[in-house]
Amino acid sequence: MKKRHIFFTLIICGIIALIVYRISENSEKSKLQSAKRTVSIMGVEGQILKAQRFADNINLSGTLEANEEIELRSEVSGIIENINFEEGSKVSKGQVLFNVNDIELRAQLSKVKTAEELASENQRRAKLLLEKHAISQEDFDIANANLESTRAESELIAAQLSKTTVRAPFSGTIGLRSISKGTYVTPATTIANLVNTSQLKLTFAIPEKYASQMKVGNSLTFTTSNSQEEHIAKIYAIEPQVDIATRTLKMRAIAENKDGKLYPGTFANVVMPLEVVNDALLVPTEALIPIQNGKKIFITQDGKAKEVIVETGARTATDVRVLSGLKVGDTILTSGVMSLKNGTAVKVNLKN
Repeated sequence: MKKRHIFFTLIICGIIALIVYRISENSEKSKLQSAKRTVSIMGVEGQILKAQRFADNINLSGTLEANEEIELRSEVSGIIENINFEEGSKVSKGQVLFNVNDIELRAQLSKVKTAEELASENQRRAKLLLEKHAISQEDFDIANANLESTRAESELIAAQLSKTTVRAPFSGTIGLRSISKGTYVTPATTIANLVNTSQLKLTFAIPEKYASQMKVGNSLTFTTSNSQEEHIAKIYAIEPQVDIATRTLKMRAIAENKDGKLYPGTFANVVMPLEVVNDALLVPTEALIPIQNGKKIFITQDGKAKEVIVETGARTATDVRVLSGLKVGDTILTSGVMSLKNGTAVKVNLKN
């Protein structure tokens, strides 16, 4: 009986010891889990959203063209008698550029002038005879028609004679000539190019969604491939319809080029201002995460990461404008965002 009592006592003590051990082990596990939770708080960088001034621009490609450009030709055929310009020189409007030999035309004009004088005298005599009823009205009409015909022929040759002297139709710069003194030229012969580069046309096209924002008189800036200097141009003409093939609207702007730094045919990088927003919300590009239906961004709420679906607009080299989903004062997370999940505990190091 005594042995049985001792046996049960030992069993009870063992059970008590096992219970104490389990409680102690669970306490240790709880401490470890608590420690793990503490360790799992993620350190990230973030910034508080503030309203900023934002100039919404679009970047486009354009081409510079001469304000005026023509191929100089002679309207009459003949031998080049004089060349009165230097290649690459500037000329003024109305300046004589070259002359075509006009000896034959002058001779023809002299002959016609003589015939015109004779026809004029015959018409005068016929008129006197008609008044005396010495000739018929028909004879007078013939004499009068002959006079008008010789006058028209005289005017035609005089017009051709005037075309032997070619003048600059506008002020500009003469290019390289393709003829020499003594060259026989025809209306198909190109003498040289005359280009007005004091102003340049900038031709470019914008996507159709911006068409309603374009107006004649709007200013823009552009740079060229050989220089980062900014130039200003002003829109002066817009196509009346959108190109169906490209869904773009073509337009032209005019830029001053008094110093001659710009050249026709040059590629231009156009920056077209659309609007200025004084209370825009800008976030760094690295804070945005692409998803299937758009983009999301993480903010902090009660020490945890919270994902927010956002709608974005225009962008700069470093920032993107957020149109909806965020508000002023939100703390957005900007680093380690690809490792975050909704509800992740975070410790935020705020950046300026």
